[in-house]
Amino acid sequence: MLVQSESRLEHARTTAGPLVPKGMMAPFVLVTALFFLWGLPNNLNDVLIRQFMKSFQLTRFQAGLIQSAFYCGYFLLATPAALMMRRFGYKSGMVAGLCLLGTGTFLFWPAALVGQYWFFLLALFVIASGLSFLETASNPFIAQLGEPESAARRLNFSQAFNPIGAITGVLAGTLFIFSGVELAPAQVASMKVAKTYNRYLRDETLRVVNPYLVIGGLAFLLAILIWRCRFPAVATESVEGYSGNSSFKDLLRYPHFLTAICAQFMYVGAQVGTWSYFIQYVQDYTHRPEKIAGYFLTGTLFAFGIGRFASSALMGKVSAARLMGIYSVINVGLLAVGSFVPGWAGLWTIFLSSFFMSVMYPTIFALGIEGLGENTKIAASLIIMAIVGGAVLTPIMGFISQRTGSIANAYAVPLTGYVFVALYAFWGAHLRPLRRQHS
Repeated sequence: MLVQSESRLEHARTTAGPLVPKGMMAPFVLVTALFFLWGLPNNLNDVLIRQFMKSFQLTRFQAGLIQSAFYCGYFLLATPAALMMRRFGYKSGMVAGLCLLGTGTFLFWPAALVGQYWFFLLALFVIASGLSFLETASNPFIAQLGEPESAARRLNFSQAFNPIGAITGVLAGTLFIFSGVELAPAQVASMKVAKTYNRYLRDETLRVVNPYLVIGGLAFLLAILIWRCRFPAVATESVEGYSGNSSFKDLLRYPHFLTAICAQFMYVGAQVGTWSYFIQYVQDYTHRPEKIAGYFLTGTLFAFGIGRFASSALMGKVSAARLMGIYSVINVGLLAVGSFVPGWAGLWTIFLSSFFMSVMYPTIFALGIEGLGENTKIAASLIIMAIVGGAVLTPIMGFISQRTGSIANAYAVPLTGYVFVALYAFWGAHLRPLRRQHS
């Protein structure tokens, strides 16, 4: 009986059905646009790390605090976002998130004028707070906007537009933030004597402002469009609002959800860390200038985007968990080469790892909230909180790099993350709910 039950579940997860139900295309398109939008600031961080190392003369560890400030915003605001949406619905969370995002990006202007690193970290925290609202709302909304059997495939499709935003953000950062001016120690000394070095640092800092103002404008525009669009009630939402039956305690009965939190923590840490130091990896082991390194980062994000669309198609035939497990094992091998064989071979293996990591975030999310009913909003917020893995593992990579003098050694950290994801794919995602205890 257990084998038959497993077989039916596996068949349900691979059954192809309509991606978007009739009459729901407008909200689906608008919410999918959010996946594109939050890809812009997410991956501009990878450019900021390199830029602020130059303009604020930071160590790799100090620059890694960019990701810490950013992902702490996700961590701290995910549960308030869920509580708000539990009362007022997904749409209100999206609008609030877009307003926070727009406010945070506009803070880049006074931060640049003041010229203080901490001010930029504050702005990034506000941006991430807005993105926490957006992700807490958008991921479960898309997953539940149709049949449960197609949830992982639908979420992978919408998430496929996230790397397009990431590519756009990194390309814009490479073109408009990187000046291409990298000073040798002798040039720095000469400029200090001429009292022009501080002017150079200020000009480099001001280069980050314009891309963020554009993102802020897009955020406020989308807030208006979503506010005016009529949204349908989805599986866990009704016209009357939240029914009051969800519970944090009840979630402890679902081991597949609890292991999803751990897997998401390790995956996001692996993804963020891989991209955060990729520009530095390219420069250290191939000795290419920052703009060329930025183009390599753009290319690996392009591979990530192709992986998202390809995975969405494959999930019509292969179960989401199985596909993610295979991809995780491949990435363990690729990161092993990148970590222990630095150089052009390592560069290309890290480059390719983005294709195979593409399936992981939306798949862990969709499998983690599967079958949670009224608990979905709270569960979604806790999985979003697991994004704090990016705040934890990225500085660890910077610390390892500083202590060992090798950024390649630090790539053992994301390698470990993929081991955890593989364990979730082949074991954790298949755990069944525990029986409810009656008093």
